Parts: sequence; structure tokens; C-alpha cells
Amino acid sequence: MKRALVTLLVLGSVLGYAQTSGTASNDKNLFRQQLGKLLFFDTNLSEPKGQSCATCHQPQVGYNGNGDKNAAVIAGAIPTRFGARNPPAAAYAFGSPKPQYYSVDGEVLFMGGQFWDGRAANLAEQAKAPFLNPVEMNNPSKAAVVQKACNSFLLLFRAVYGSQSCAPGRIDGTYDEIADAIATFESGPEVNPFSSRYDLYLAGKEQLTQQEKRGLALFEGKALCAQCHPSGAKSPFTDFSYDNIGVPRNPNNPIYDTDSSFVDLGLGARLGPAENGKFKVSSLRNIAIAPPYGHNGYFKTLKDVVHFYNTRDTDRKWPKPEVMANLNVDELGNLGLTPAEEEAIVAFLKTLSDQ
Repeated sequence: MKRALVTLLVLGSVLGYAQTSGTASNDKNLFRQQLGKLLFFDTNLSEPKGQSCATCHQPQVGYNGNGDKNAAVIAGAIPTRFGARNPPAAAYAFGSPKPQYYSVDGEVLFMGGQFWDGRAANLAEQAKAPFLNPVEMNNPSKAAVVQKACNSFLLLFRAVYGSQSCAPGRIDGTYDEIADAIATFESGPEVNPFSSRYDLYLAGKEQLTQQEKRGLALFEGKALCAQCHPSGAKSPFTDFSYDNIGVPRNPNNPIYDTDSSFVDLGLGARLGPAENGKFKVSSLRNIAIAPPYGHNGYFKTLKDVVHFYNTRDTDRKWPKPEVMANLNVDELGNLGLTPAEEEAIVAFLKTLSDQ
């Protein structure tokens, strides 16, 4: 599956960001980032209090989950409530293009958007959803979120968005501003520092070991990883497309406690059977510090993920895919990697963790 056009689109967006990030030309943009950061870490914005955006996107694991490899999904503000999916990364998500179908070398691919199924058009739309989701932050209404946020940060809202921000009766407008501020923080250099050993290696400031270099060569070659996770300077290591890689059902997912027959169709639940089983290709930045892996948290270690990509179709230890339709058989399943080659790829992936 060729992704050249997709890669150019994504990297163009990322490089455009890289030229402007960290050099904000006015205080308002800095205030917007600061407001977004305060909102992102504010545990008062759930019902009951105690859960923030950062609860499921912790900075010490690259804003990608909470680092607990045994937690298939993370509990909501009400600790007995769970969603069905492992949180996707908030970092390096800013380059995701408009969600729609694109023609790529004669193949039509859906790409872009936010969440595992692309249902949010951009980071701001994504930021709106968890506040009102009963299995996440559980607020009863936009008005409840706005009241809490404005009680804490009224002056900063008005410094950033003007005197009408937080005005009585202006619920939708202020709710949009909350989401905009969070998206601005998530798009900024604090969340997306491009500070990994790989970045330093590309800049000539650090060397990789021979094993790591071998892993990089395999990543870009025999292992076919870069087909969907394009490498290079300022790359987010995803092309923001969607694939069914054949992840098995995760028996530890609490969704089965309430619905034993549940099947997660991913993108297909939104767009129809031709997309069943497909989920957004994840960024690999910070991947080594952010278990578990997969949309349902099935894989607990990076070694397991690489071995699965290599042997899904040849090793009987793997359970059948949760969804058999639309399985990607072009870029994984029978790669013919040796154990030493798998280890080299894991070693390289560890160099993608931000410092």
C-alpha cells in the first residue's frame, strides 16, 4: 500500500508548524497556550471532581495514556465507568488533516481527524467530547463546564478571547474557546518538542548504537514500518490513515462486563462495512514509554507489538483478529524478521521517546 502522497500532506502540515512554533509573535498566543495548559491539567472540570485531560494523557508517558500496561482502558470520573478504547496520544496529533477520503497512487484511503475512528475534525472538536462523555469526565452540560472553567480563569479567558468571553448566556461561544485553548496547548512545543534521541541524531548532535541504526534501516526497509509510519525530521511517525492490523479481542477490556458480544468496528461503525475493523494509525513517538498498545490495549509490551507485526499470520499463538474484514496483509503478518531483527526494531523505537 503506497502512501507517498499521504506522507507529503502530513509532513507539509508538520513542517509548517515547525517553522512557527516556539516563536510566538504576540502575548495573546502565549496566553492561549497557558490557558489551554491550565484547562488540560484542571481536575475540577469533571463531575465529580478529580479527572482532567491529563489523567488519560499524562506528560510523563508522552501524553499517551497513563503508562499502566495492565489497564486496557482508563476509568472515567466515576471509577466504575469505562469506555471501550485505549486513549490515543494527544501529542504529535496536530498535523492530522481534514478527515475525508484521499486518492493515493490510485488507491482511495480515508485519513485524518481525531480519535481512533476520526469522528472529530480537529483537536478543538476532539477536546469538546470528553467533558460531556459519561464514561469520561461526565459533565451534565456545556454550561456546567463553562461555569467551572470561568470561575477559575475568568481574567485569562478575557485576556485571550475578549471581554465577552465567559459572559452570561454565551455558553456555546465560551465552550468553543475552552476547546480552542486546549487545542492550542496540544499543538504547541511543550507537548510536541521533537526532542528524542532520533531527532538529535538527525541533527548530528547524538549517535545511535549499531543495533539502533540496524533497527532504523529495518524500519525503513524490510519491516515496512515506514509505509504507514513515515520517518524523518519533524515527522509524527504516522500518516494519519486507517488500517485493520488484526488486533485480537482483549479479554481484559471491561466493556465485556456489560456487553459480552461487543465488537469494535472502528471506522466502519461510522462509514460502513468497507471500513470495518480499521483504526487510525498511531504516532510512534514516545511509543516505548506508553503501554499498552492497540485501540483496545491488547499488547502490553513493545516487543509483543513488533512480534505480532512480524508473525501475525505465521505464529499460532495469536488469537484471531477481532474483525476479520479488511485485514491489512500487505504490510504486516509475515515479514520474515529474525528475533535479532525484531530486537533491533524495538531498540530503534526506544530512540523516539522525547527527552
